Formats: sequence, structure tokens, C-alpha cells
Amino acid sequence: MMLVAVSVNAQWVQMSNGMGNRLINALAANGNTIYAGTDSSGVYISTNNGTNWSQSSLNNRSVQSILISGNTIFAGTNNYGVYSSTNGGINWTQTSLNDKTVSTLAANGNTVFAGAYAYSIGGVYVSTNSGVNWIQTSLSNILVYSIVVNGGNIFAGTVGSYGGTGGVYISTNNGTNWTQTSLNNSTVQCLIGNGNNIFAAYNFFGVYLSTNNGLNWNQTSLDYTYGWSFASYGNNVFAGTNYINSTNNGGVFHTSNNGASWVHQNQGFPNYTSCLALLISNNYVFAGTNYSVWRRPLSDFVGIQNISTETPSAYSLSQNYPNPFNPTTNIKFSNIKSGDVKLIVYDVTGREVQTLVNESLQPGTYEAAFDGAALNTGVYFYKLITGTFSETKKMLLIK
Repeated sequence: MMLVAVSVNAQWVQMSNGMGNRLINALAANGNTIYAGTDSSGVYISTNNGTNWSQSSLNNRSVQSILISGNTIFAGTNNYGVYSSTNGGINWTQTSLNDKTVSTLAANGNTVFAGAYAYSIGGVYVSTNSGVNWIQTSLSNILVYSIVVNGGNIFAGTVGSYGGTGGVYISTNNGTNWTQTSLNNSTVQCLIGNGNNIFAAYNFFGVYLSTNNGLNWNQTSLDYTYGWSFASYGNNVFAGTNYINSTNNGGVFHTSNNGASWVHQNQGFPNYTSCLALLISNNYVFAGTNYSVWRRPLSDFVGIQNISTETPSAYSLSQNYPNPFNPTTNIKFSNIKSGDVKLIVYDVTGREVQTLVNESLQPGTYEAAFDGAALNTGVYFYKLITGTFSETKKMLLIK
């Protein structure tokens, strides 16, 4: 079932000016400022949505993770622990957690969690005073790849080995005690919470989903894929994956139905792209890859949703709502036959303004979002086109 249609011209655009072609391990945002953790050159900062980048004074470390908690920015590094900045990344100070590889960082209120990827000294560390002091939790002597806070629970994705270790652990008391969930015996590279759902990238076995706080896990349709990163927006979840081979070629996948189906969204990426970090900020999706940072409008992915899979009795194009609108509106239509569908917006002169849909769709009812923020007040027309049906309706943009 196809859930997302993308404009024919929509694709990822590389945003590497001032950074070069560096491998990106981590992304974070604070307002209009984007932070990128690189593999060997520290933290880069952009104040204009990734158009330009400048290297921060933390410039000689491999940065594995970035967290923004209150007024403090934390950077987890390879072998040198956690650094912090309280002035937007201008200056950095190494914290007392200073001799470990910190692959993941998360916060629950004033408590900061650091996941250490190191034999015998690995596990989850906790600080309640902005990184001045760190305490190792009871989840110790295990390699931790990922930590996520969801609904007050703390989940840790760990490296698995024979004998039942690894997988996902959960703490219900802010890291004091940990319990291994049923997703075990393997490695979990990344986790994300989305409402009541927890998604886990489970080694080479793809993405798993739990809807009951890790008690049970089910494999989603994104299987046999090596996941490295997640991001979410509403009911939309994005998974960044590693390039493995020509039949499993990495990049970004997207679902809006809890993993029942995923759409491969690699338009514009070069071959052999691995997506190691994902971020949604300022109406963009950012992808940190082995080819620097890439960006796409969020509207490319959430512009259309499948709201019913039942086959309609007839083609139809509904009146947009709201109408008049400022600046966004929704357009619902029904498709009765598998095939190519177009939904195009025109101005009063007949000039094409935007292609909202240009994809092969299954039978069902869909809803597309149209954003007229860049347009002038006036009358616009939208037209649905299939192999055997077309209809046009009028809408009014008032600013």
C-alpha cells in the first residue's frame, strides 16, 4: 500500500557549504541553529538551515552523538567522553566522563543519560548536574548504542552476543534499575519513541515495533535492513539505513502507518549512501550521511496520506477544506484503480503552481496538503488526473 506520493521534482539536496564531504554521525537543532557531529572534525554549526556551515572550536574529535538539554549542548565523542557547551557551541569543556566512546545521549528532565560503547566500562551513565558528575547505572559492562526516553520510561539499545545479552533494556525509575525486554540476543543500533510506540533497528533484521513498552515486539515490513537512525513527525517515522549491497542500498525509508509499509525515499542521493543521522527541524528533514548533510522539505513526505484502503465506488475529487484558506488547506480524493495519479495546482492563467501528487497509487481514499505560503492572494485551481478520469475544482487563498 502506497502511503506517500512525492512531487516529480522532489529530491534530497546536499548542504555541505563550509563543511565539505564529511561523514556525519549526529544531528541536533536548537531553534534555527543546526549542529552536526562529524567523524573526525568535531562539531559544525549552521544558523541558516544548513545552507552554510562553520566549524566550532570542538574541531579535533570524532563526535558520535549530540544532545541539547536546556541551555547546554552535549557532544559524545569517540574515546574522549562527553563535552559540553553553554554558549551555543562557541566554547566546549570536557566533562568528567572523559575516557569513553559515548555513542548516544538522551535527557529526561534534568537527568542526562550517556550510553558508553566500551568493553568492561560500557553501559549507561547518568548526570543530574549538567555533566559535572556522572554515575554508572546498573546497566553496566555492556556496549550501548542508543538511548531514548518515551513516556517516562528509558530504553537502551545494546550490542548483543551469544548467551542472551544485548537487545533492548527498559528502566521505569530513571535508570536506577534495568530489565531486558523480549527483543534480545542481538544488537539494536537505534531507537525512537513515537506516541505509545517504540521502534528499534534490530541488527540486520530490520525495524521492530513495540506497542506495549517493550513487552512484545513485532518485525515491521522493513526487514533485513541495517538501520542506523530514526526521526519522527506526527505519525510519520523515518529510518536511516546503511548501504550493504545493490539490493539493499541504504538511505532513508518512511512510514506513516506504524511500519506496515515503508517507502524508500532516496531521490537525489548518490549511490552507496548510508544515512547515519536524521533530524526534523524548521519544516525540513535533514539526513547526515557518509556524503555530508542533505536536506528535503518535510512537505515532500507528509503532503499526502492514505486515509482509507477500501476501494471506493467511483473516482471523486472533494472541495478543499478549509476554503478560503491561509496558507494551508487539504484536498481529499478517491482512486478506484491501481495506476498513475496526478494532483496539480494551477493559477488563474493556467500556469502550473505545484504538483502535489505524481505517483502510482493503489485504490483508496487519499488526502493531500497544499501550502500556499509562497503565493499571492487569489483564486487557484486543482486538478485530479488518472488514466480514465479528470476533474478540476476552485479554491481561494486569502492573506
